Amino acid sequence: MSRYAAAKPYVLPESLAELNGPTAGSVTLPRHIDWGPRYVYDLADEADFRLMYERVIREAQTRDDLKTYLHTTLLLGVWRDLFLPSPVRAAWETRFPELRGSSTTAAA
Repeated sequence: MSRYAAAKPYVLPESLAELNGPTAGSVTLPRHIDWGPRYVYDLADEADFRLMYERVIREAQTRDDLKTYLHTTLLLGVWRDLFLPSPVRAAWETRFPELRGSSTTAAA
């Protein structure tokens, strides 16, 4: 793990219920979350969907970022499959223990 990942402050929602982001269609993230070349994430494409969630969780600067781009039901279904730095995974699972058992697949 990089020193950046260990030291970076991560934003967490107050509750998972406040995550009401899109569940279908395509999404273009703002520059403060996804600063690479403009990319449109197709939520029907599993690889795009997971990549978008990983980027939002790692790079969100406010709770509003999380509320805008993540959805509770979708997050619960994909949580164990996301490739996340261990500090951010630990922070989310400490605040929301239900994430630990939210999927039947192995952790990334």
